[in-house]
Amino acid sequence: MATGFGIAAAALMLSAGFASAQVTLNRGNDTDPATLDHHRTSSVAEGRIMKDLYDGLVIQDAKGDAIPGTAESWEVSEDGLTYTFKLREDAKWSNGDPVTAQDFDFAFRRIMNPETAAGYASMLFPIKNAEAVATGQMPLDDLGVRAIDDRTLEITLGAPTPYFIELLTHQTGLPLHRASVEANGDRYTQPGTMVTNGAYKLISFQPNDRIVMEKNEHYYDAENVQIDTINWIPFEDRATCLRRFEAGEVQICSDVPGEQMDYVQQNLPDQLRIAPYLGTYYLPIKGADGSPLKDARVRQAISLVIDREFLASEVWSETMLPGYSVVPPGIVNYVEGGVTLDYPEDMLDREDQALALLEEAGVTEGSLSVELLYNTSENNKNTMAAVADMLGNIGINATLNETEGATYFNYLREGGPFDISRAGWIGDYNDPQNFLFLFGSEVRFNYSRWVSPEYDAIMVRAAAETDLAERAKVLAEAEALLLQEMPIVPILYYSSRALVADSIGGYEDNLMDAHATRWLSVN
Repeated sequence: MATGFGIAAAALMLSAGFASAQVTLNRGNDTDPATLDHHRTSSVAEGRIMKDLYDGLVIQDAKGDAIPGTAESWEVSEDGLTYTFKLREDAKWSNGDPVTAQDFDFAFRRIMNPETAAGYASMLFPIKNAEAVATGQMPLDDLGVRAIDDRTLEITLGAPTPYFIELLTHQTGLPLHRASVEANGDRYTQPGTMVTNGAYKLISFQPNDRIVMEKNEHYYDAENVQIDTINWIPFEDRATCLRRFEAGEVQICSDVPGEQMDYVQQNLPDQLRIAPYLGTYYLPIKGADGSPLKDARVRQAISLVIDREFLASEVWSETMLPGYSVVPPGIVNYVEGGVTLDYPEDMLDREDQALALLEEAGVTEGSLSVELLYNTSENNKNTMAAVADMLGNIGINATLNETEGATYFNYLREGGPFDISRAGWIGDYNDPQNFLFLFGSEVRFNYSRWVSPEYDAIMVRAAAETDLAERAKVLAEAEALLLQEMPIVPILYYSSRALVADSIGGYEDNLMDAHATRWLSVN
């Protein structure tokens, strides 16, 4: 949460009016980033920060579409395995150094180095030998990336990957300024030391207060970047951002408190932006060794009793949709209609089915107690409180445990113990693989630590399948197995929800909820 409301507000107002010629944007974010090392980031909040600081080979435009970034063009071989990128001649780092193919080569090898321990390294496993390199089975030199010359980068894939260009818009594909990283080690992200190639450069980072960025004067498109300074402000309490927005102290809130949605819709209808969003809100289930939660029948019972329609309408004020699948609707390269849970509409019938599954698993009423872990936010708290009540309807005792957001996902990724937790996944690229890869046995985002050799084998088959229609069927087979075993319970589909002041130009609603500051203006 932001500290010292009055002091912080005054500081922001002073910074906004420090020089009349300077255009400043005070922009709310979901939480502070746990790190500014993009190889160790994982959350949407961190991704927003990274995309203001860096440009990858490919970036997202104001509509969320992939367009040339640091690469001005690329060619793909006939077999779909080799991508050759030509870098812009005028691409420069914030210290004036040219951005080279070697910078990308260095970054790709660093993220795949097992010593980096990059949780998101698996995103780039389509690159030839990437998985073997990341798991220490092959040397870094065998990675399918090479700088042909300063402006030419070649990436070779292990198999044709139809979504590879979109994938490169993710922060895992961002470059690094090799000299500053090698000179400073993990401290390269410090203000005054960090060298970036995006539209903005880092000025300061005060945890629980703000991250200050200024326009990178060396950016190749600097003349069209209209905002000079960004104050990125963390708001784990969405209601606080709402108050600051109404006071004119913040121009964008990245989220809206669900419990105040009626108020927002009545009082700020023109500033409220709600749009379809490629994401799923779900509950990983883990439990200690020997826990009944290790039984798929118990997990199915939990899923059955969760009233998704109630959560969507009453807790989230119809800004989320009831979710009965892992892969959200609207995704491309998938089977028609997707793969969904087939549950009775009547909740009493579902409770009866759930009780029967618990009885079959040997779980008697009142014998199972679970803790519901979630990251700080009123919306999450209200969701988990409602889930706790629903579990009580089948004799499962549930308590709540709130954890501060900046450390929450690190805890989950590092295998911290829990019974049932809250997680969400927003598509980094528009393909079902981006949701289904999460639950592979060796993937750090598999918070449940569910291990299924059968599931892993299906995903390997999908990766090797070059026919898109056949690949879709194989991926659907994987999701069907996932929904049968239920190591995670999908409960909602996301919509993006934001408050955007009338003074902001260039903010375009899109499925990827991509709104890099370089496309925005303050009127």
